[in-house]
This record gives sequence, structure tokens and C-alpha cells, in this order.
Amino acid sequence: MIVPPHVAAMLKRIRARFDQASIERRMGGKDTPYRALRPVRTASRKSVLRFWEAFGATPEDRDLIADEAALAGAEIYGRNVENFIGTVKVPVGVIGPVRVNGLNASGDFHVPLATTEAALVASYGRGALAASKAGGINTAVLYEGVMRTPAFRFGTMIESGLFVEWVVNNVDRLKEAAEATTRHGKLVSVEPMIDSNVVFLICRYTTGDASGQNMVTIATNAMCEAIVADCPVQIERWYIEGNFSGDKKASFLGMVTGRGRKVTASVTLPAAMVERYLGTTVRDMLDYGQVANLGSHLSGQLGAQAHYANGLAALYIATGQDAACVSESAVGFTRMEAAGDDLFCSVTMPNILVGSVGGGTGLPSQSAALNILGLKGEGKGAALAEVAAATCLCGEISIVAAIAAGHFSRAHETLARMR
Repeated sequence: MIVPPHVAAMLKRIRARFDQASIERRMGGKDTPYRALRPVRTASRKSVLRFWEAFGATPEDRDLIADEAALAGAEIYGRNVENFIGTVKVPVGVIGPVRVNGLNASGDFHVPLATTEAALVASYGRGALAASKAGGINTAVLYEGVMRTPAFRFGTMIESGLFVEWVVNNVDRLKEAAEATTRHGKLVSVEPMIDSNVVFLICRYTTGDASGQNMVTIATNAMCEAIVADCPVQIERWYIEGNFSGDKKASFLGMVTGRGRKVTASVTLPAAMVERYLGTTVRDMLDYGQVANLGSHLSGQLGAQAHYANGLAALYIATGQDAACVSESAVGFTRMEAAGDDLFCSVTMPNILVGSVGGGTGLPSQSAALNILGLKGEGKGAALAEVAAATCLCGEISIVAAIAAGHFSRAHETLARMR
């Protein structure tokens, strides 16, 4: 057997620092007294300061996180987090305006992006300039549906089949039970999936202008309780989520059927604008795009794209979205094709989970960011999803141009390291 050099080097480094006895002491169980923090679910100035006393932190550190604005707004912030101790300030930049010609988003949008990665805002801004100068980005929400997939275990496969038969015959009653929990959520489909004695129900909802993660969980729980109460088939166990929906993880199911809002965005860049605003040529961008597409397939990516996660994470943090949803939202397909002498660019993103109401959108800074976009409140959820896709398209255009032209490393050195 050949031991890889990096494994041998790692073991050598560990041995140089520790002998076996010291490793056992460090990694053994501890019998020293342990006292957990007392959980706090409703925050106040008093509860915040009590936490800081328990840390033994310096006043300087406390004041940076639990500043006067955080203390004054403790009750508001505490609605979105347990054991509230303050706020963390993330730098926010803005790009645009991004011109969007969409079914739901139509106009010029200044897009706030919260990130600690220098060069990111500049790159997305450059893509936004080129796309907007070309007339703007066409966008459309193609499909909508947030999934929750409860799982039911039975004694036999036959019981699984009888259960599915009962669900199909009683789906209207189950829909009524689910929708009784929400004013905005609608259960649009229930699709059973059998694996021997386990049944998953793929429940898909529309969620109005909210991202809807909590909404569909509560609705599905009510539906499951109605099943347990009325179904004559003996259910051994059931779970509110069978880890089938793709919630906060990339999945083939989400990529194919969508989870959240499925959005497509496209623009055609004239050759002259590619050269003027992106510093490269259509041919060079297409050549690199072909190699990048090959790389995505050979490495087994879900979809084929450059860096949706950068723009989505920055937009989600700025506007109060659930940042963990980037894990599934950053799946999709980027296309770049010749359109005569010009360059057609598009993104299709099946899992954009955003809301213009609910969640963290009501927090002070996040609410302000949505106001910058002009997309806060009811009736704006679909438009926000289209702007998110348009923003990602701007990022794809810029990064492909930068790598094709050989500017990628220089830009990061100039805007990040040398800063």
C-alpha cells in the first residue's frame, strides 16, 4: 500500500506537537463542572447585558456587538433569534441600477449586497453595467412551489399502498387541514413516493410573498395530524420531514422540479459592449465558457454555473432572507451562446427562496435594504426573486469575462489583497 505524502506529512506534524498521553488527555471526557446558559426567548436590554456578564468579555467587545442600537431594539431582534446578545455589522455595498424587464420586476433596481469579500460588489456591478447598457435583463418566474416531505413508516409494503390509496381519496380533506393554518399558503399538490414500507408525501405549496419555510412546516404538520387521526391504516411512525424535499441542501429533485421560485433571466450583449465594458471579446468569453461548462460536468456539479452563491448570499444577508437557503438556491444553469456577432447570456435558477415579507425582512437594516430595492411588503415576492436571478446573471457575465481576459487574479489582488 502506498501512503499519500500529504497523509504522512499530517501525521508527522501531529506527532511533533503531541505525544500519545497528551492527546488522550486533550481528547478524553472532561469531568469539570459545566453550567449551560439559561435560554432566553424574549429579549430585553436586561437579558442582553446578563449574557455579556456570563461571558466575561471585555467592555470593548460587548459594545461592538451590543451597541446602543442593538440594546434599544432588543425586543424586535429577539423575535428572530433566541439568546439575543446584539448584532454583527456586515459591510453593505450596492450595485446598479440593474435594469430589469420582467414579468414581475420592471425598472431600475439598486441592489444592496452584504459581504466581507472585497471585489465581489465591483464584479457584480460591472456585469450590471454591461447588461443594463444592453437594454436590461429579461426575467420571468416560471414556477412556484415550496416543498415539505413528511415520511410515514408502516409494517409492510401492502400497508404503504393502502395508505397512499387513502391519501389520494382524501386529499381535499388534507388540503383543508393544511390551509387552515395560514392565510397565504396554498397546498397545490401532494405526490406520494413509496420505498417499500416507507411513504414520502411530496407536499408543494405556494406561499404568497413569503419565503414560506415556516409556513409550510406548520401547514404540513396540521395535515399529518389529520392523517394520523383519520387514516385507518396503522402508522408505525411519522416524521414532519423525511429529508426528501431538499430543504437547505442541493438536490436533483429541486434542480428538476424546483423548490421555491423557478426563475429565468437573460440578456443579449452586443459585441461592442462586451469589449467596452467587460474588456474582452465575445469569442474569448465563449471559448472560456465551453471549458467551464466541461469542468462542471466532469466534476459532477448539480447544474452548471460559476458562482451564484456569491451574489445570493450577499443579497440574502442584506435583505433578511434565510442565508442557509443559499445551499439549494445556488443551483442552476448558465448559458452563453453566440447570437450572430453578439453574446446571449442566461441563467435558469429553480430554487430561489426569497420573501418580501416575514422572516428577517422586518428587522431594521434588512427592511431598509428592501426599501432601497423598492421591494418590501406584500405583492413584491415574485419581483424580488426575479431581481435575485438578474443579479446572479450580472455576476456570471462579469466573472466569465474576467477569467477569459486573464483579469481575475489581478482584480482580486488590486481590490482585496492590496487594499
